[in-house]
Amino acid sequence: MALFGSKRKDENYPVAMSDAEWRSRLTPEQFHVLRQHGTERAGTSPLNDEHRHGVFACAACGQPVFPSETKFDSGTGWPSFYAPLDEKSVGTSTDYKLIYPRTEVHCSNCGGHLGHVFEDGPAPTGLRYCMNGVAMTFEPKE
Repeated sequence: MALFGSKRKDENYPVAMSDAEWRSRLTPEQFHVLRQHGTERAGTSPLNDEHRHGVFACAACGQPVFPSETKFDSGTGWPSFYAPLDEKSVGTSTDYKLIYPRTEVHCSNCGGHLGHVFEDGPAPTGLRYCMNGVAMTFEPKE
């Protein structure tokens, strides 16, 4: 799998806060997903239906992570992308929470959990970055 970024989720990040500080900045659902590696229910994010041109950013620190040009409808109920904004915007690590290992995707600036990446996406990368909408914000291009 040709992935962008490789910083582990347990390394130091440019934006680092205590759990109390993150809790004061994030909604309970954002905290659960971004800081506790949770998953939102499929089909619940308005970002799944966002089709305007713009940039998706980490909801925790504001770092741009995915361009709208790489978003596609995966039919999974989560916002999906075939590539991040650039090789430095996200990092990956192996997640062993289920019976099989998965590749977790996190913000390279704050370490916030964004979702997972799978090898069943469209061309040109063949990757599906399956992201939690609650973990991102959207800034439309003007």
